[in-house]
Parts: sequence; C-alpha cells; structure tokens
Amino acid sequence: MTQLRIVIAEDNLLVRAGIQALVATEADVEVSGVCSGYEALMTSVDEERPDVVVTDIRMPPTLTDEGIRAATTLRVTHPEVAVLVLSQFLDPAYLLDLIAQGSSRRGYLLKERIAAPGELVSAVRTVASGGSFIDPVVVDSLVSAKARNEAGALRELTPRERQTLAEVAAGRSNLAIAAGFGVSERAVEKYINSIFLKLGLRGDRDTNRRVKAVLMFLDSGASANTGR
Repeated sequence: MTQLRIVIAEDNLLVRAGIQALVATEADVEVSGVCSGYEALMTSVDEERPDVVVTDIRMPPTLTDEGIRAATTLRVTHPEVAVLVLSQFLDPAYLLDLIAQGSSRRGYLLKERIAAPGELVSAVRTVASGGSFIDPVVVDSLVSAKARNEAGALRELTPRERQTLAEVAAGRSNLAIAAGFGVSERAVEKYINSIFLKLGLRGDRDTNRRVKAVLMFLDSGASANTGR
C-alpha cells in the first residue's frame, strides 16, 4: 500500500493533536512531520518531502497569513507538494491569495469542519491527487449569497448557471455535473462558458477561471457575514 505522507503545521496543541488523531485512523496516511510555526514548516518540507502539507492559516512568527505564504512559496520550491490550509475564516480574500498561482493541489477547509466524519481526510486525498478543495460550508455560503445579492454581473446568471456554479464550487467535473442534471456534457460546457462570459473571465486557464468564478460569487455577499 502506497503511503500518503503529510506534514502538519498548527500552533494550537489541541488542534494539532486532533488532526494527528484523525489521520492516524487511515492505514495509508503517515504523519512525517509536526510543527507549530512557519520556519519549522518550511524546514520540515525540505527534510521530509511530504505529499501534503496541512497547515493553519495563522501561525508564528506574525500570526497573520503564514499558511497562505507557505502555500505560495511551496508552489515554486516544491510544486509537487499539495497544501491544505485550515482556517476559522470564511474569507474570499484568503482563498484568492491561495489560488493566485493556480488551484491545483490547493485546498481550503474551515476548522469547524475538521471533526466532520471523513472531511479532513477527503480534502487531503483530493489535493494529494492534484485536485482543488473548497470547504462545503463555503459552497453553502455561496448558494445563500445569491439570495442576498442580486447586483452586478451575477444578476445576469440564469438559475441553471447558478446551480452549475455551485456544482463547480463543490469540485465536480463537467461529466459529474452533467450526470447530476440529466443533460449532456456539452450542455454543461455551454453553461460554464456562458458564466465565464457574463462574469468577464477571459484569457485565463480554464481551471483558474472556474475557481475565480466561484470566488466572485462568494465575494458578492458572503464576506459581509464573516465577522471581518
């Protein structure tokens, strides 16, 4: 059995222990390093060469955005290493920073969801396989935001296009969306291309446009309710 090696970076002892306990239940997951700050995390990645880094968004030394900075740096120094950022903040700005250099092998999971059965491990496996992961709670906020905000370009989206956008946010492929809607994959491609056009997303890679469309939707209303 191939081992999935992870490094955990979290300055809160109880949360760190909880993450270790959750992944320890998986026979094919090995914790190869545990640390509590940015510098120790970067050193651990150099030494251990893990498959995935699971990191808090705020750690010493500044307790601001160390997790995001680590993800950005590792995209250059260790592009093969996936990063799952854990946060108590449902904030589109953090998400945009996280995927600014691409959404592959990057994930954002709210800490309140860590204890949900299988949620953490599912997110780890998704980013390890090269995919991207956005917390389902963020997706729920995205769907709720459309009912609270009917302004700007998002108002031009049809109900089916909004449903498609929510499915994209959940990480589903065009084929999976088509199966769920009972339509052809070509029809889903048309929905998504229409979304890109209405939101003014042109000239970028398809993967980035998909994520940016999701985050534009989220930023339209959800961030006002995050307590920032």
